[in-house]
Amino acid sequence: MILLFDIGNTHTHVGLADGRRVLKQANIPTLSWFGGGARALVKKLAGRHSPEGAALCSVVPRATPIVTKTIRSLWRLETRVLTAKTITGVGIDYPKPDTIGPDRLANAVAARRRFGAPVVVVDFGTAVTFDVINAQGDYAGGIIAPGLAAMTDYLHEKTALLPRIKIREVHTAIGQSTEEAMLVGAVRGYRGLVRELIAELKRELRTDTLPVVATGGYAKLMAAKLPEISVVVPELTLEGLRLFWLEHERQTKA
Repeated sequence: MILLFDIGNTHTHVGLADGRRVLKQANIPTLSWFGGGARALVKKLAGRHSPEGAALCSVVPRATPIVTKTIRSLWRLETRVLTAKTITGVGIDYPKPDTIGPDRLANAVAARRRFGAPVVVVDFGTAVTFDVINAQGDYAGGIIAPGLAAMTDYLHEKTALLPRIKIREVHTAIGQSTEEAMLVGAVRGYRGLVRELIAELKRELRTDTLPVVATGGYAKLMAAKLPEISVVVPELTLEGLRLFWLEHERQTKA
């Protein structure tokens, strides 16, 4: 079994995988690494399994050594850390590789393995991010836009009359309440944004066929009426980490 950690600013997504797929996953607060609570939660996820390896990607640098120390203490394992310097599975054609979020690199690894190249990942998280793997199989760059919840929360916080809303499907293009009007702008408006950006990427990559992999909290909702999206893979980052660990293990034994 392999332990996988996608360390984000709010949550750490933890996975348990074997040589074929991610079997189980859970979310724990990233702050719990600093309070000591994460240790028990990770141990509970592993259960009776004795992991043979661990891999992580992190956008919280100060959490990384705490996680690696915890894994070393529990199972005497050295954790493989995915960065622009250690990545396998995709090349990098980007001016400053160290500025690419390691979670985005993990997504690129998983997407390229599944669909080849070129391929695009759209992550519907706090931000809506596009990551582009070009025809040569290299990470070539991306696009960042505000996330759906970030946009609607901003409208609520910066205006006197607009409410905080829960993002959900809306079955009209003409909102008949303030909440409906905000949902049209968020859900249908963002589908339009995604559709147009995918069209632009096809033109720039000079391809008529461009697989698009969606992940993140709102991926299923947004993909429901976006035929441009090929597949939704909630565990994409963890799958990228799994592939990263397996490739490094293969190289070590070669």
